[in-house]
Amino acid sequence: MLRPDLHRLLKRQIANAGFLPEDIKKFESFFEVVNDAYKSFDEDVKHIEVILEESSNELYKLNKALKSQVDSVENELNTIVNTIEGVIFKTDMVGNFSYLNKAWEELFGVSVNEAIGKNYKDMLFGINDKEKERINSLLRLKQQDYNTLFKYHKPSGELIWVQLRLVLIYDKDGNPTGTIGFMSDVTQLKETELELFKANKTKDEFLSTMSHEIRTPLNAVIGMSDILLMEQFLPEQLENLQVLKYSSEHLLALVNNLLDLNKYKSDEIKLNESDFSLIEIIQNIRLPFQKTATKKNLKFNCIVNGTIPAVLKGDALKLSQVLKNLLSNAFKFTHNGGVTFKVQVLEQSDYSQKIRFSVKDTGIGVSYDKQKDIFKSFVQATENTSVLYGGSGLGLYISKELLKVQNSRLNLESRKDEGSKFWFDIEFKRSKTKREPLTSKSYIRETEAIDLKVLVAEDNRLNAMLLKKLFKKWEIEYVIANNGQELLDEYAKDDYNIILMDLQMPILDGYETTREIRKLSDPHKSQIPIIALTAFSESEVGEKLKNYKMDGYVSKPFNVNELHKLLKFYSANPKEAV
Repeated sequence: MLRPDLHRLLKRQIANAGFLPEDIKKFESFFEVVNDAYKSFDEDVKHIEVILEESSNELYKLNKALKSQVDSVENELNTIVNTIEGVIFKTDMVGNFSYLNKAWEELFGVSVNEAIGKNYKDMLFGINDKEKERINSLLRLKQQDYNTLFKYHKPSGELIWVQLRLVLIYDKDGNPTGTIGFMSDVTQLKETELELFKANKTKDEFLSTMSHEIRTPLNAVIGMSDILLMEQFLPEQLENLQVLKYSSEHLLALVNNLLDLNKYKSDEIKLNESDFSLIEIIQNIRLPFQKTATKKNLKFNCIVNGTIPAVLKGDALKLSQVLKNLLSNAFKFTHNGGVTFKVQVLEQSDYSQKIRFSVKDTGIGVSYDKQKDIFKSFVQATENTSVLYGGSGLGLYISKELLKVQNSRLNLESRKDEGSKFWFDIEFKRSKTKREPLTSKSYIRETEAIDLKVLVAEDNRLNAMLLKKLFKKWEIEYVIANNGQELLDEYAKDDYNIILMDLQMPILDGYETTREIRKLSDPHKSQIPIIALTAFSESEVGEKLKNYKMDGYVSKPFNVNELHKLLKFYSANPKEAV
């Protein structure tokens, strides 16, 4: 008979096995061991259940605490994101918005709920088709990032400028899943930029007008000095006329410095290399400064060390401007002692020659703490320099910029009250042209007669008078009209070989006059060479001259010899010129 305290599982197993009473008695000790094992197992299970329950309670508490922390972090992040002024957003790979912060509503005037799930192409009306294609390319080609600026019309009708930046985001396997980006209102910045653009445009227009107004009378001054050099004069007057010529051209260079200052600051100045005589430049520069030295009772030494070829290749105009600026400063700030202008050959080969130019004076000098500043525009050595000595403070800045274009730099050694030394090195190419260097012959003006019939449109009386004197010297047949309409009326009466056309004139300007001539049915008259004769720079009018089909350009103040050469060309080769 089974004991009543046997484990329930053991009782069930004995009963199912069909043990007889004698068998139970026989295996009683075995069943006792098994019974103890079952009871021991039950105790272990209860212990494990207690441990599991305790662990579960701990896990529950930890999970609750973690969820609380996550909720807190999410709230903090949402607070941060929603207080940012710019729009933070997420999209899928198609471009549908999956997240937007509250800044979206303020910036675009559309609720977040209304925008979620919609495509950027349906929401950002200001993005044009080209920009939409760029974003599509980003998504399609999996490019790294995208940045653009676009106009957006709010539902209220307000127009704003929006800066958009977005980048691709990836899953753990490196596959792109969408984009995350940022949008901000840059209306004020853009409007400021547009205002600056308008201001710069106004400034450029002002400079262009001033250029024309100042260069026009200068044309007469320089031209008349050329006329005087073409006429009979006493030998002792030659130097005076040369100084007059140089001074007027120097004045023009100073005007150009001011008018073209914005070009230096925008890196628009280009190198213009051609053949030139360095000896001629040195002689032309030396003459007027020798006068200055005599007047101020200063010594002026001009030293050339080494053999300089008759012809070099480089930008002679920019070189001359730098040397004039340095010498002008040297004499301006020197009261005792003198100035030494030295030209030294450093290196030479069959193809090039490296030359050092230096200007040393015994003047007021520049203190060490000011030596870097004086190369800036409108900055001078001391606060009262301009009052005491005059000048705009542009000379050294422009010289530095001109040398930069020529792959050179301006160097300075100076001590206050002990003088200054400026120098720079330039490597010039050797020219293949072989000719003797020019000296005073550079002041000789062409007087050879030209067989030519010229029609001129010029409304400025001084310039018209200058042209009349030149044409008489060159025995040119001419007619001068006061404006474009007068020129058309005159051209209808007679034939001419060439037309010199001023661009700014009353009634009918040079452009419209040229348009009317090119429309004439007579091909002989419509194809006449038309040369623009203007005080505007070529960079200002070059494109328009091509559009209106003009054949060339002569700048005021013009070089008399160059004008003579131009007119002679059209006289000698009328068919080729047309």
